[in-house]
Amino acid sequence: MARRPAAPPPPDGRVVDIDVSQEMRSSFLEYAYSVIYSRALPDARDGLKPVQRRILFQMAQMGLRPDRGHVKSARVVGDVMGRLHPHGDSAIYDALVRMAQPFSLRLPMIDGHGNFGSADDGPAAMRYTEARLASAAMEMTAGLDENVVDFAPNYDGRETEPIVLPSAIPNLLVNGASGIAVGMATNLVPHNLIEVIAAARHLIKKPKAGLEELMRFVPGPDLPGGGVVIGLDGIKDAYATGRGAFKVRARTRIEQVSPRRKGIVVTELPMNVGPERIIERIKDLVSGKKLQGIADVTDLTDGSSGLNLVIEIKSGFVPEAVLEQLFKLTPLEDNISINAVALVDGQPQTLGLVQMLQVFVEHRLEVVTRRSQYRKDRATDRLHLVQGLLTAIVDIDEVIQLIRQSDDASAAKERLMSVFDLSDIQAAYILDMPLRRLTKFSRIELETEATNLQATIDALVEILSDESVLRRVVSDELAEVAKAHGTERRTLLMESAWSTMTAGSPSALEIPDEPCLVLLSSTGLIARTSDLTAVRQPGERRAKHDVLVSGSIATTRGDIGLVTSAGRIVRLHVLDIPALPAVAGAPALSGGAPLGAFVDLPKGETVLCLVPLDAPLALATAGGVIKRVSVEPLASKDAWDVIRLEPGDRVIGAAALPEAHAEHAELCLITSDAQLLRFPASAVRPQGRGAAGMAGIKCAPNAMVVAFAVITDPSTAQVVTVAGSQGVLPGTDAGSVKVTALNAFPAKGRATAGVRCHKFRTGEDALVLAWAGTGPARAATASGVAVELPEPDTRRDGTGSSLGAAISGIGGSLS
Repeated sequence: MARRPAAPPPPDGRVVDIDVSQEMRSSFLEYAYSVIYSRALPDARDGLKPVQRRILFQMAQMGLRPDRGHVKSARVVGDVMGRLHPHGDSAIYDALVRMAQPFSLRLPMIDGHGNFGSADDGPAAMRYTEARLASAAMEMTAGLDENVVDFAPNYDGRETEPIVLPSAIPNLLVNGASGIAVGMATNLVPHNLIEVIAAARHLIKKPKAGLEELMRFVPGPDLPGGGVVIGLDGIKDAYATGRGAFKVRARTRIEQVSPRRKGIVVTELPMNVGPERIIERIKDLVSGKKLQGIADVTDLTDGSSGLNLVIEIKSGFVPEAVLEQLFKLTPLEDNISINAVALVDGQPQTLGLVQMLQVFVEHRLEVVTRRSQYRKDRATDRLHLVQGLLTAIVDIDEVIQLIRQSDDASAAKERLMSVFDLSDIQAAYILDMPLRRLTKFSRIELETEATNLQATIDALVEILSDESVLRRVVSDELAEVAKAHGTERRTLLMESAWSTMTAGSPSALEIPDEPCLVLLSSTGLIARTSDLTAVRQPGERRAKHDVLVSGSIATTRGDIGLVTSAGRIVRLHVLDIPALPAVAGAPALSGGAPLGAFVDLPKGETVLCLVPLDAPLALATAGGVIKRVSVEPLASKDAWDVIRLEPGDRVIGAAALPEAHAEHAELCLITSDAQLLRFPASAVRPQGRGAAGMAGIKCAPNAMVVAFAVITDPSTAQVVTVAGSQGVLPGTDAGSVKVTALNAFPAKGRATAGVRCHKFRTGEDALVLAWAGTGPARAATASGVAVELPEPDTRRDGTGSSLGAAISGIGGSLS
C-alpha cells in the first residue's frame, strides 16, 4: 500500500502535538455549555430563553410599543440577528412567531399582524407578517433604563444587552417553556396569570409557605386552548419535584346534530393539536376498521365562534362509548410531561412550584430595590440642583452683579461657590440657567418641585430601609399586573376520567330505566349515580375536590330541568349525563363531566340548580322579587320561561318546592349589604309561568340579592356569608367568612328589609357570596380545592374570620 504524503509543516516550522480525545472532550463541553446557557434553557427569573429575551429587548429599543404601528417581521429579525443574536434568521423568526401565537402562549408577548400559523399550519414568511410588542411585553421590559438589571456586552462587544429582563410577570409559569439542550431538556406548561400572581403575593406575605398552601392558589395548569386536565396526582408530583405527567382531553359535548342522529361536538383541543390532525386520524381509523360508529366528521370552525368540530354518530351506537374510543385512539387525549429545568444563578436546576415562585419573587424584590435606589439618586441629584436655584433666586441681583464682574465663566463659578456656598454642580447649573427662569413664578415652581422631590425621596428611602414596605410595593404592583392582563381560567381540572364505559360492552348499548340521582358541583361538573344515598351527605364523605350545590331525583331514561339565571328551564336528557363509578368513598363528582358539554347557553346566562321537570318551584331575583310557580313541561320545547323578568334583573336562586312541603317550609333571602330575611313559603301564592312574581325582600339602594334558599328544616340549617370588597379583582382577596345557624336570625314578614347577618370589617363593603341550606356547609375555590370553614358563630351580626383562599362555591347536605 502506498504511503500518503505527509502534510506540509506550518509556515513558522512549528508542529503542535495534541491529544485527540482531550481535544474532542474539551470541544464538546464548550459546545454543550453554549447550548445550555445561550440557547436552549430559560432563565428562571424571566422565563425566557436568550433568543426570546433579545427579541423583546430589541423591539423595545426600536420603539415598537402597542400604541405604535406594526413593522415587518423581517426588520425585527434582521436587527436582532445583526445586533444581538448571531444565529440563523429562521431560528429567530420561529421564536418570534411562537411569542405571537395565542394557542402556544397563555399570555402572548408579541402582537402579530398577518398569518402567524395555527396548530395545523405554519406561519407565512417573515416578509409577509408584521409585529409589535403586546401590552404584556411592556411589563417584561419596564424599567430597563433605570438600572434594574445588569447588562453584558453582545457577541462582538460593540453593544450591551440585559442578562435578564425585569419581568413583572411570572413568565416561566404563565407561558411555560420548552427546549432541548445537551444531556437535558425542559418542558413547562402554561398557567393562569391571576392564580400564579395570587400565589406569588401569598409567598411575599408568608415567605415560608409550603406547597400545599401555594396549590390552593395554583391548582394546576391553564392551557391556552382550554381542554380538560385528567389526573391531579401527576400535577402535584410536578409541583413538588419538578417532574410529573398528566393527561389532557378535548372538551366535548354530546348533542342532537340532526333530527335522527346525535353527535360529539369538540369545542377545545389539547395543546398544539389542530382539528385537521384529528380528522385525518379518525379517517385512518375508520378506513382501517379500527373504529366504528362514526358517520361523518365536519369542521365548522370559524373566526367568530371558535373551534367547532362535529363528529356525527351512527344510529344504534351510544355516543359516550364512541367518545371513549376516540380518547384512546386519537389525539383528542394527549399525554403531557413536565420537566421543570431552568437556569438559577447560571446553573441548570429542576424546580418545583415553590422554588419557581421563590426565584421570581426574589428577582422582583431586587428589581424594585434597584429601581428605588436609582430613582432616589436621580431625585436627590435634582433636589440638589433645585436647592441651588432657590439660593440664587433669593439674591438674584447679587448673583447677576457677581457674574458681570467676573472675567470669565470659570471665575464666575468659583465666586458663586465661594459667596453662596454652592457646589460645583450647582454653580455650573446656575450659569447655564436661562434668564426667563428668573421670575417670581419660577421660584414658586421650584419650591413646589423641591417639596415634591423631598416627598419622593422620603417614600423611596422608606422602601429601601424597610423590607415590609418593599414587599408591599412588590405585591401591589403584581396585583395591578393581574388586574390589567389576567383572564379567567380556561382549562378544567379533574381528578379522573368522567367516562368509564367501553365500546361494545352491554352497558354501553343497553341502559335500564331506573331511579338515579343527578348532581351538580360548584365548578360546573354534572353526573348521575344509581346510589340514591351515597352522596346525600357530602360533608361526611371527605371530598377532596369540589362541593355539591344541587341534586335532583330522576330516572336514567328520563329528563331533568336546569334552572338558569335568565328565568328559564332547560331540558336535559339524563342518559347523556355520565354515571359515577360505584366506588365507595370516592370524592364528590370525581367522575363528573363539565356542564358545558351538554348545554350551550348564551353569554352571561348560568345554570343555578337542578329540578324535576314536573315539580313546583320557588325562585328569587337579584332585585328582590320572589315567585312560586307550578312547572308544566312543554313536550315540544327544550327550554321555556318560568318568570317574566324586569329589564336588567336576573334569577339569583331557585329550588324545588313540592306542595306537601310548602306549608312548613321557609324562604330565605340574603342581600349584598348583609341583610337576611326569612319568612314562611305559604306567604307567597303560586303563579303561572308568565307572571312576574311579587316583592320578596326590600333592597337598599345599590344592594341586590346574592343568595336564596328553600329551607325545609330550620333546626339544621346554616347560613354562610363571605364578605369582601366589590372593587377587588376576583380571586385575589379571600375576604372573611362567617357560619351561623339559621335559627339565630328572627323571622320577619315578606317584603321587609330583614335583619343584619354580617358585620363588615375595614376594607369590606359587600357580601360577595352567601349560602343558606342544610348543614354542615362546605366550601371550595374556583378550581374546586376545598376551603376550611370556621366553626359556627352564635352572633348573627358578628364579623367573619379571615380566609387563606377565595371561596367560589358553597354546598351542604342534599338530603
